[in-house]
Parts: sequence; C-alpha cells; structure tokens
Amino acid sequence: MKHEKKKAAGNKPPRVGILFAGGPAPAANAVIAATTQSFMSAGWEVIGLLQGYSYLKDYDPVEKPLVRDRHYRIFNDWDLRDLRNRKGVLIGTARSNPAQGIRAPEDLDNAELCQGLKRVHTAITDLGIEALVSIGGDDTLKTANLLYLYQQRLPAETPRFRIIHLPKTIDNDYHGIDFTFGFFTAVDVMAKEVLNLRADAAATRSWFIVETMGRKTGWLSYGVGIASEAHLVIGVEDLDDSLCTPDSSGCARVDLDKLTDRIVDLMLVREERDDKHYGVVVIAEGVAEHLHKEHTEDINRDEHGHLSLGRINMGRFIAEQAAQRYKTRAGRDRKVKGVQLGYESRCAPAHAFDIILGSQLGVGAFRGLVEEQLDGHMVSVSGQLDLHYVPFAQLINPSSLRTELRYIQPGSDFHRLARFLETKMDSLPDWK
Repeated sequence: MKHEKKKAAGNKPPRVGILFAGGPAPAANAVIAATTQSFMSAGWEVIGLLQGYSYLKDYDPVEKPLVRDRHYRIFNDWDLRDLRNRKGVLIGTARSNPAQGIRAPEDLDNAELCQGLKRVHTAITDLGIEALVSIGGDDTLKTANLLYLYQQRLPAETPRFRIIHLPKTIDNDYHGIDFTFGFFTAVDVMAKEVLNLRADAAATRSWFIVETMGRKTGWLSYGVGIASEAHLVIGVEDLDDSLCTPDSSGCARVDLDKLTDRIVDLMLVREERDDKHYGVVVIAEGVAEHLHKEHTEDINRDEHGHLSLGRINMGRFIAEQAAQRYKTRAGRDRKVKGVQLGYESRCAPAHAFDIILGSQLGVGAFRGLVEEQLDGHMVSVSGQLDLHYVPFAQLINPSSLRTELRYIQPGSDFHRLARFLETKMDSLPDWK
C-alpha cells in the first residue's frame, strides 16, 4: 500500500514518539530502525525519547523542561545508517516506573497516584507527539496500558496521543506472540557459554550450576539447556511438591534440601550408572523468587517491585549447597561451581531471525497506527511473520492491571523436549 506523506496543521509534519524501556535485547535497534524508517517515509517526524520514562516521569515545563539531544532526539536519515544490525539501544533504556502505587482500576481516579502518568502525558503532548510506540517487556506493557486508560479519563478537550506497544523481552514470556525478538540470540549466546563450561567440566571432572536470566518463566533456561546439551534444566514451571515445601503462610517455597538432593541424585547417577564424573545443570534465575523469605528478605527491589536477582547469585549459592550435600551423601569431595549468565547476551549481535522479527514488529507499529488507526494495541506476528494486533485488554489482568505472563506448560511438547534430552533418572542406584 502506498502512503501519502502527511502534514499536520500549519504544514508541520505529524510527530511520533519511540520509547524503549526495561532491559536491553538483541535486535532492539532493528525495531527502532524499521519503525523510524516507516514513519519518516510517510512524512512523519520521529522523536526518540531517551532513557525510557526517566525524564518524562519528572517533567515540569518550567523546572525540568525537556532539552533536545539530552532528553529526546529528532531522527534523521543519517541515524538509520547501518542501524538495523547495530548492538545496544540507540535511544537508551531504563526501568523507571511512572505509575508506582497504581494497583487497581480505581487508583486511576486518584490524582496523587497518577502524578507520574500526568507528567508523562504532559511531556509527550507538549512535544507535539500524536502517537507513541512503546517498546518493552511486561512492565512496559503495563505502563502503556495505564497511559491508555489514564487518557480515557481525561476531559474531552485534553490533547491525547494514541499508543501501540511492541513486545520486547529475552525472557519470551508474552501472551499474544509466539517468540519475542532477542530471545533466540540470547539463547544462542548463553548456550555457547554453557557448551564451553560443559567441556571444562568434562576436562576437570567437575560440575557447573548455571543460572540463566528468566525472572518469571523458564523459556530462557529451557532454550539454553536444550541447545547446550545440559544434563538437567530447572525452570520456575518445575517447582512442584518434589522441590517445594510450604512456608508459614502456606505458600509453596523452594526447599533447598529437595533441590540439592535432585542435583546430587543426578551427579551420583552419572557417576555410578554412566561412569561420567562431570555435568552441567541450568536453573532459571526466577527460581530465586520462590526461595523461603529468609534467603531474600535483605535483597532490594526495583521500581516495579522485582527482587534484584543478580545480588542473590543463586547459581553460586546452589552450587555451594550441592557440593556440601554431595560430600555428605557420597563421602568425598566434588568441585561444583556456580555461574551467572544473561547480561552478556542482552546486547549481543542479533541473529538474522531476530532482526527480521524485530523489523516486522517495527513496520507493524507504523501500519497499526497509520493504516489501522489503532490505539491501545500490541503488535504481534504469527505463521510467516503475518502481522496482527492484540488489544491491551486481552493481555492485562483487569483487577490488578498487571500483564499476564506466558509460562511453559508442564507436559507440553516444548517441556517434554528437555525431558527427553536430559540425563534420565528413572533407574537410580541402591543408595537412593
């Protein structure tokens, strides 16, 4: 479809804003490049809002005005030169939350709780932005939906901007889309690291407990485990009664004795049955969210309420526990080392699939806003990257206003794939 170049009132071109929030992801710049190119080709002016919501949420036209090239940038053709394959995030990113304290629909009628959303809305409309492309994970989608709902409550004469969201997370835990851009690149980068550790373990007759990113779900850990030929994968979805015990409130929490016994069972099976004295276990970092409170009560949380999982260093913690448990049960020492993986994958050179997927999502933002005249939708793809659009209402819990996450379903074909390929534990020696 050919698009005529559009001019707003007074011969000024219409403006679209692009905002990226949350952790970086491979192919971020492919998304930004495709979005920008699509709008610029149709005569729009594209504004890159720098560092997520960091500057917008504190905006004041007098005390804290937005300064060009410090708080936002206006894209030109030169910015797009070789951008699609560039690492990092051209417009930066941050985890700033302009909607702290909003936990239910009625909170949107509380002027004090909505101060952050009000400042963001004022900043964007003061910049003359008519449409916003939000790029980010589940928290960024939550914020996009809150801005959408907030604007619905404004007086009719108040300036508004339409908003469309592009799903971004290496965790791959979005409803409404099969795979998110950056996921396969992140899996590949971490899997190659685990393959190196696997060779090290075989050479030194030792074990590695590898903690991968994946705050809420096990997609990354399973992908890495399968691609790296790990001997056991444990994701959040595997935390059942065999690995958990209830806490004082009755909530299921990870039982370290059960978890380390599962790992030591594997170690002893490989030694006694298979005569292999090495191995690699991959664990999702999100398992730490389910530890008993005494292990996490001193850990800080970010603006979205998430534990700073990097500070727990669960891989090393579980490795120390497993080494002690192994010595108790086997009567001998075995070297067990913990390793954290994830940060090195977030700005890795994107693979072709992620660049193609990200580019299609960027074009989808343009087509959704300009061709379809949508508001309050997420761009998605299916099949051979066919575009479609999912209303925010189908992705957000209407009571909590939080994004619904997509977990690996136990017993699904993807879940069973890892079970088929990891070390079988169905015939344990007599000591079990």
